[in-house]
Amino acid sequence: MYVLIVGCLAVPAEPLDTLLQSQSLHRLRASVAVPTYDRSHLQRSIVHIGVGGFHRSHLATYIHELCQAGHRDWSITGAGVLPSDQAIADALKPQDYLYTLIVRGPQSTEVEVIGSIVDFVHASPHPDRLLASIADPATQIVSLTITEGGYPVDDISGDYLSTSPTAGPASAFGILAAGLQQRYQSGHSGLTVISCDNIPSNGSVARAATLGEAHSLGGGLADWIADSVAFPNSMVDRITPATTDSDRAWLAAHKGVNDNWPVVTESFRQWVIEDNFAAGRPPFEQLDVLTTADAKPYELMKLRLLNAGHSCLAYLAALKGIETIGAAMTCPELHDFTANFLNREARPVLPPIAGIDLDQYVASIIARFSNASIGDQISRLCLDGSVKFPKFLLPTVRAQLEAGGPIGLSALALAGWCEYLAGPPERLASDPMLDLGVSHARRAQHNSAAFLDFPEVFGDDLPRSQRFSDAFDQALRSLRERGVESAIYEALKGDRDLGDRPAD
Repeated sequence: MYVLIVGCLAVPAEPLDTLLQSQSLHRLRASVAVPTYDRSHLQRSIVHIGVGGFHRSHLATYIHELCQAGHRDWSITGAGVLPSDQAIADALKPQDYLYTLIVRGPQSTEVEVIGSIVDFVHASPHPDRLLASIADPATQIVSLTITEGGYPVDDISGDYLSTSPTAGPASAFGILAAGLQQRYQSGHSGLTVISCDNIPSNGSVARAATLGEAHSLGGGLADWIADSVAFPNSMVDRITPATTDSDRAWLAAHKGVNDNWPVVTESFRQWVIEDNFAAGRPPFEQLDVLTTADAKPYELMKLRLLNAGHSCLAYLAALKGIETIGAAMTCPELHDFTANFLNREARPVLPPIAGIDLDQYVASIIARFSNASIGDQISRLCLDGSVKFPKFLLPTVRAQLEAGGPIGLSALALAGWCEYLAGPPERLASDPMLDLGVSHARRAQHNSAAFLDFPEVFGDDLPRSQRFSDAFDQALRSLRERGVESAIYEALKGDRDLGDRPAD
């Protein structure tokens, strides 16, 4: 802290950076864009469960833009249901729930203070205030970003899993059902539940989880939810890495903003949502949001291309000790692996999608992955492999097996995951089935088939496919004997040499 000497008194000078609060916005206006609306007059109409970086770079930013355009009917009450969510509550409350969005493009960086979150409720261990917010007739939308592993629903059958660790009264869906019960018993109308997570048919999955919890509460609640609550499917997309201390330091040094938890993201964003709302909805037509009668083709495109591409690249990059996706894309072999996986294995088994040029979409993914300014962490992309691969990659493998098409790069990605799990425990990212995955990976050091004997991931069909088992075994041996670079080029050669083969 510098001081000014006035006579005999030492008077602290203005700090080099300003704490982000409502009262400091006027001082920040010269260096960053700030809200121009009166946040105290906003209607609290959205409750969002899971206030992580992605929510704040996506839905909260969209709502902020509507507020900037003069709309006062929409604002967000953030909510956390996990004990760990206390961290975001502690970060945002002293800042009056304001936060800074840092948008890093390849050539420039834009910084803006977002004001659409006006409150935060931490429901662990006491959910009463969150239940009241869901039951409040002013609430028209409950939205969620609780990660792919937060839904207690079977991937294959679509059935609610009451024994899942993400089920029960203290879970996100247990609390959602209890809040809806209060709403129902108070005689209020229904609302809309919007999942913003990367899972196929996310609205349908959210509906199954909510109804599963509602059945345990009885009293006609499940029937009321089925009739009065809407669950539109949606596709969401914006790369948002975890915030680092260097991001905070950059913001303070270059913009004079002291933010406990800013958000870093890319300039690209996309949101496709079914126009199926129980009550009012934000005027999405004024933004770059696509409303449609069926979001599933767009979901499929994004999950099997962008999300699968991230997961397939991440574990191979981790084996090379690379820390960010941008750095990985500067390696010729990893760049070639990603481009060929997307173009040769994933894209050919996608159906046509109205209004989408898949060649351009794939090219945009390569460009986005290559944006080194984002600093998207490989460690973040290695989270939850046991949940992601069955949804993102294995449908492509099954489709290519049926068509007699190439699977070598997919097999190598899975071999990379296996080797990653068999490696040093201190480098492993969290995963709901981490211990089980590590056990299979270690047994695969002596017999590659042991890793595929993992029905929670591979089901019963893929281990029985001789072609898939052989491709995985070859990829795993190549990775161990020759290293990542040679294994990639061997897999690329195998894919290019693949002629017509009978369906498996």
